[in-house]
Amino acid sequence: METRLKLLYALQLTDKSLDELQELKGDLPGIVEELSASVKEKTMKKKELETLVTQSLASRDKADSEIIDLKAKIEKYKTQQFQVKTNKQYDAIAREIDYSQERITKLQKEMESLEGKAFLAKEDAEKLGPGIDELQEQLAENKKELAAINKEHEEEETKLERQRNKLVAKVIKKDYQTYDRIRKAKDGKAVVPVSRNSCGGCFNRVPPQKVLELRKNDSMLTCERCGRILISDEIVENAKQLL
Repeated sequence: METRLKLLYALQLTDKSLDELQELKGDLPGIVEELSASVKEKTMKKKELETLVTQSLASRDKADSEIIDLKAKIEKYKTQQFQVKTNKQYDAIAREIDYSQERITKLQKEMESLEGKAFLAKEDAEKLGPGIDELQEQLAENKKELAAINKEHEEEETKLERQRNKLVAKVIKKDYQTYDRIRKAKDGKAVVPVSRNSCGGCFNRVPPQKVLELRKNDSMLTCERCGRILISDEIVENAKQLL
């Protein structure tokens, strides 16, 4: 159990150092992520609008072409009307002419609608352009700043990450799950020493009996108030040798 406790505290110290490096970056990682998502979203929206413009104009041109064909047919039908010999044939041609004219009216309305849709989509796409450019400039600046910070601490961060991976490989799976759960719930602090008979996490008093048990280093004890894993001074000193 003593070894398990030492490993957990060594892991806690390593994670604390990694957390401090992350704090040096401030809000930059979050800002970069948010700006990247925003640029991606707006660029995609602009592309969708541009596609809508293309498709609307193509549909408009197709409708215009059909109107030209229909008008030609109407002229042809009108010529045929003078050549028919029966009322039945005349009525059939008249129906074709009426249908074609109705179709032309419908297509003309569709063309107006498609042109209006294309115009609005083009306008919206053009409005997005400057905003995307501005966001990309901000993103480039923040990425550059973040890269500079990362480069400055790259060696230290890499060393800590390797150290952490080695420790995690040695920690019992059940212990790591407990550690990880508490760490996420308690602002990064999962394993804390008892100082002056008080919890190093929430600073509430630890009962004398638990302090005595703690010094045996033979069981995993937690704070009755905050639930953090408690360790003795001996574990604190010995764990540092693992780093």
